Amino acid sequence: MCGGRKKPAFPQLLIRFVLAAVVLSAASAPPRCAAFNPRMLFLVKPDPIVLRDHGGALLTGNLTVNLLFYGRFAPSQRAIIADFVRSLSPPAVSRHPAGPSVASWWRTTSLYRGGGARVALGRQFLDERMSLGRGPLSPANITSLARAAGHHRGAVTAVLTAADVAVSPFCVSRCGAHGGDRAGAHGRARYAYLWAGNPGAQCPGKCAWPFHRPPYGPQAPPLAPPNGDVGVDGMVISLAALLAGTVTNPYGDGYYQGDAGAGLEAATACAGIFGSGAYPGYPGKLLTDPATGGSYNAAGLAGRKYLLPALWDPTTSQCKTLV
Repeated sequence: MCGGRKKPAFPQLLIRFVLAAVVLSAASAPPRCAAFNPRMLFLVKPDPIVLRDHGGALLTGNLTVNLLFYGRFAPSQRAIIADFVRSLSPPAVSRHPAGPSVASWWRTTSLYRGGGARVALGRQFLDERMSLGRGPLSPANITSLARAAGHHRGAVTAVLTAADVAVSPFCVSRCGAHGGDRAGAHGRARYAYLWAGNPGAQCPGKCAWPFHRPPYGPQAPPLAPPNGDVGVDGMVISLAALLAGTVTNPYGDGYYQGDAGAGLEAATACAGIFGSGAYPGYPGKLLTDPATGGSYNAAGLAGRKYLLPALWDPTTSQCKTLV
């Protein structure tokens, strides 16, 4: 059912303005890395959002998403993330949740050239001993972790760092990033990877908003996370945005607006928007789980509920929300 949160009072000037996201490049990451930060909002009227198709390869067809958990994650935390990935393209025989779902959110990516990707959960790797130390890990370290996990055509490795693992520049300018690299004897084969950090202990106000008060800007009471974990529910927001950016702009020459490597992508073009009527400091109209009080906009498999960012719809040139 719809949440009963009243829209907080807000200066009329801000309501007239449109949300825009800032995506920062990772110049030190080989070769290109697009970053995600849901709290980087400008209170200025932006240019119209039109993600141009630059004609490069997209990830379409069957796609496997492997998960590499770096640091300590509780089994319940791993299950939240794995169930989200499983919910993107559930098998036809599964019982689909009623109402807005993770699968219907993901179908927006099928409106891009090539028809999108059908996602399957692949292997799950545990690096609890932190083979590269507690950090700070560099973008190059993230690339090496993704490479060491194995890569092949039709697969993406998601490197997920625990709440006490430092990643440079996690929390300073990004909550996660995605990029591409080359493999093989002659570096001819390309593969995509992404990284998302658990912000629960380091920067929940930046990377787990709206489940935590932001460090700056409009202040409103934080929402209850749908799975009861501020850090992991915030991490899912980043993971979702990065997966959408990975399939629609995997190598920096797909869909984006702005400069290559630092442009707006499918989800970052709609940063801060989760439901209809969103504006700075207000994520929009959401649903509330009557059992837990958690706010969400998409239901998944195994009874899970998630809060997912709006996606740019190439057929309407608008940010598309589920509620």
